[in-house]
Order: sequence, then structure tokens, then C-alpha cells
Amino acid sequence: MPITVSAAFDAGNIEQLAAPSAPGPDGLVTLRLRIRPDADPAHYQWFFFRVQGARGVPLLLRLENAAGASYPDAWEGTRAVVSVDRQDWLRADTTYRDGQLEIRHQAQADACWFAYFAPYSLERHHDLVARCVAGGLARHDVLGHSLDGRDLDRLVVGQGPRVLWIIGRQHPGESMASFWMEGFLGRLLDPDDALARQVRAAATVHVVPHMNPDGATRGHLRTNAAGANLNREWQEPTAARSPEVLCVRDAMDATGVDLCLDVHGDEKLPYNFLSGAEGIPGFTPRLAALQDRFAAAYQRANPDLQRVHGYAVDPPGQALMTMCTNQVAQRFDCLAYTLEMPFKDNADAPDPVRGWSPARCARLGASAVDAVADVLPTLR
Repeated sequence: MPITVSAAFDAGNIEQLAAPSAPGPDGLVTLRLRIRPDADPAHYQWFFFRVQGARGVPLLLRLENAAGASYPDAWEGTRAVVSVDRQDWLRADTTYRDGQLEIRHQAQADACWFAYFAPYSLERHHDLVARCVAGGLARHDVLGHSLDGRDLDRLVVGQGPRVLWIIGRQHPGESMASFWMEGFLGRLLDPDDALARQVRAAATVHVVPHMNPDGATRGHLRTNAAGANLNREWQEPTAARSPEVLCVRDAMDATGVDLCLDVHGDEKLPYNFLSGAEGIPGFTPRLAALQDRFAAAYQRANPDLQRVHGYAVDPPGQALMTMCTNQVAQRFDCLAYTLEMPFKDNADAPDPVRGWSPARCARLGASAVDAVADVLPTLR
């Protein structure tokens, strides 16, 4: 059976540059590959593909354009994931040298899937929405549509006076945000969880689990179908370029916001961390205290979140107002945070087999309910 490479599926991304090599002296069969850029060709890093017909064959997968990726310095320490069932994703032997990312793996099945991080399909997103609605505690509506015509789903949970907005997957390649959403929604909608019940009574929680279904389906890292980085569109979103942001921001204007959490992944840092709105013009001691209380409660609930490593804090008045966290914090004078999870691993508690994994993403999502419950009484 010949060895073939395919990415013709949801979130797939790779291009094959040549036929597989003959086995070298070390027995390795080399596959020369290239990551396909986003609609904005300045961005690419996400990859997800299948190798067929390589059972028992030592493979060298060489991604030859890695040096031109969005974050080339993030490749150092990256380990790709590999799966034979698309459920359990293990870390593969991966090195970055001479501008190329090399993955070495001996397949144990006829078909093996390789990815930058465990993928999360649009079909699984639809299953998540259906599961949440079927439980009877969540209401569902469609806020608008993407450029490719896909629904922007909103789940609304609870009927309390405080208004919370939780969004994820603005950057489509950051699939860890969707696994986080599974954990967060699973706990928030648990009828037997006393803390979740308390949150549902005190707040109305608006959840947009997937902000960028077009980019995710196309296999993009960073942008939507028009090549827009949605997390740089919050100041002046348009229907022609960023309808996903426009419809969500309009809905926020209609409800108001007391707390916003925007869930992401970070290519470089091997840590989970929060990034706040310290640089907005309207940052006050009240917002600083809310940030500190939320972060401390989240860390107590799940030490996979840490507060030592993260992004540099913006100087006063120098925040980028096109970003969700900054725009929402300023617009509504509210607590707003960006949550970042690693593509790599949590260096404080590494897992050499799976790295930072979908299961740990989900547990971190579930733990956010503790932080929300802790800060709710002091939001206003």
C-alpha cells in the first residue's frame, strides 16, 4: 500500500511537496510537507493531517516552511500530537532545526493523524450545543452568521441580575478553548453541582463557544474567511470583514456586561495564565481589585493556572483597544480577562505523554465556575 497524505477534512491543513522518499540508511521514510497559510497569508502555524499506509514504517515528517510561521520562535519545545483513533492524542518526537519542524513517528496503524494540538471539529461543537440544550438548563439562539454562512451560536444559562459573557475560539487554531468550553459548560449545567446552581441563580451567563467556525473549518491558525484576526476587530467591527465580532459586540451592548472571559491558547509560553485590561484609559483600583480576586480564586480552584508567567502588563493608557478584553473592559467598566492555555505543556506540572491535553483543558474550564462564584458578589 503506498504512503499517502491527506488534509481534506474539517480543520485539515497540510500540503505535500513531493512523493515519499525511499527508506534511508536509518530506515526513515521522509515526507516533505508545507503548512498552508490562512486567508491572510501572513498567518499560519496550525497543521492537521492524516498519513495513510505507513503501519510499522519509521517516518520523518518535515514541515519545510516552519520558519515563516506566525510564531517561529514558538516551535522550540513544541511537540506535535498523534492519534490513531482521533480521541486519544499523544505527544510525538518533534524537533525544530534549520527552519524546519521535524516529527518522527513509527505508525502502529494503517492511518495516523498528526496535529499541532488535539483538533476540535465543528461537528463536536454542534454536539456540545445540542447536549447543553437537551439538559433543559440552557437556552440557545443564533446571534448572526459568519462570512461562510455558519451560525454564531449563543447559549444562555441562568436568570440572575449579573451579566457574564464567556467566549472562545476567536483564533480558530486554538482548539484548547473548545475543550475548555466543554468543561465549563458541563459543570455550569450540572443540576447536582451546588456552586453551579448558585451561579445560575445570581447571574445570566452568555456563552459563545465558537467565535470563528469558518477559520476553524478551513484549517486556519489566526483568521476568519476574510483574513481578519477577530481579536483585533473589537473597536470597529464590520459586516463585510468581521461579522462574528459585530454580532457578539452588538449583543453585549444589548445586555450590558459585568464580567467577560475570552478563552485562547498561546503558542510560546508553557503555562496557563490570565491577561487583564490594565492599560485601558478607564482602569481603576476597583477593576484591579476584581482582577486580583478572580485570578486568586481561579488559582485556588485549579493550580494549573499560575500567576507568575504571562504577558507583559500594558502601561497605563496604552492598551490595544481593538482587542476583546480591553474594548469590553473600557466599554462596560467591567472585569474582563483573556485566558491563555499552552499548545505545549504546563511546565509547572508536565505530562510527558500527553502534554497539556484536552482533559486538562476541560478541568480548567470546570474550575472557572469557582472563580466566577467567588467574584460575583463584588462585580458591581
